[in-house]
Amino acid sequence: MANILVTGANQGIGWHLVRQLLEDGHSAAVLDLERKGLEELVGQYPGRLYPFVCDVRDAERVRQCVREAAERMGTVDIAVHNACLCTFQSFEQAEDDLYRRVLDVNYFGALHLARAVLPVMEARGRGKIIFTSSGVGVTGFSGISPYASSKGALEALAKCLDLEYRKRGITFHLFHPPLTRTCSSAPLPVPQEFMADPAKVGAGLAKRIGSRKFVICHSRMQSFQVRLCYLWPLALGRLMCRMAERAQENGRE
Repeated sequence: MANILVTGANQGIGWHLVRQLLEDGHSAAVLDLERKGLEELVGQYPGRLYPFVCDVRDAERVRQCVREAAERMGTVDIAVHNACLCTFQSFEQAEDDLYRRVLDVNYFGALHLARAVLPVMEARGRGKIIFTSSGVGVTGFSGISPYASSKGALEALAKCLDLEYRKRGITFHLFHPPLTRTCSSAPLPVPQEFMADPAKVGAGLAKRIGSRKFVICHSRMQSFQVRLCYLWPLALGRLMCRMAERAQENGRE
C-alpha cells in the first residue's frame, strides 16, 4: 500500500479519488483551502487520512504541509496536484489578473508541490508525481483560455521534469480527466450532458494510480479520446466547440 498526497480534494474529483484510495487500503494526506468535506472520510478511515488547510499558492505553507504529511505517513510515495481554479470567460471578458490567478493555482501550485515533495522522494530514490491536466490544455476551447493555458503549461512542465528526474527514480505523469459537473459554479460554455460524473472519474483514476503510463485516464474511452486530442489537437478543438455551440442552440429552442 502507498502513502499518497493529494492537493485539492475537499470536493469533486479529488474527493472521490481520495475516498477510493482509502477504500483500497492506501494512506492519504490532503492539502486544500478547506477540510470540512473530508471530515466524513477522516471518521471512516481513522489513522489513514491526514487533511491540512493549505493554499497551494503559498510555497512555504506547501513545504510545511508536505514535511508534516511525510512524518505522519512515514513518507510520500505518490503526490498528485489536483488543486484547480477553473474559470469560464471569453478573452474579452478575462482580465490579465484572472490569468495570473489561474496560473498561480494550476501551474505554480504544481511547481510548489514538486519542489516540496522531491527531496522526500529523492532521499528514498523513488517516487511518482502526477499533475491533473485536461484535454483543453491540448486542443484549446473557446471561452476558457485562462484555464486551458494553465493546463497546457502543466503538460510541458510534466514532460520536462520527467526527462530530468526519471534517471533518479522519480517519474512525472499526467491525469487526464474529462470536464466534470463540479468544475465550476459559473455558467458553463458546454451543456451538462457533455460533462462526466466526478465520482466515476475520481474512482477510476484511483484504480489506475499505479500505472506507468505518462498519461493516465480513468477509462479506456477517455484514454482513446485523449489520444485523438494529441494526434489532431486543432481539429478536435474546433469539433468540440461546434458540438457545444449546437447543443446550446438546441437547448434554447
